[in-house]
Amino acid sequence: MATTTFFEETLSDKGGHSKSQPVKLEFGRSSFYGGENLVYLTIDEKTVILDAEMGAKLVNAMQDLGHYLGYLKD
Repeated sequence: MATTTFFEETLSDKGGHSKSQPVKLEFGRSSFYGGENLVYLTIDEKTVILDAEMGAKLVNAMQDLGHYLGYLKD
């Protein structure tokens, strides 16, 4: 399996709440299934490779969120 990692960080709650545990998040591109480029997510060392439809849905939702929050500019 070939992967290209685009993001790999340990995320913590902004408020620093003691009940909130950090989360390890990694995502990128995987060619595990027949060389097809697909989105993979690893959350706390649990990995899923999304089919193309779900990958597109996730990426579009994140882009919409980025625009809504003003993190992305047109």
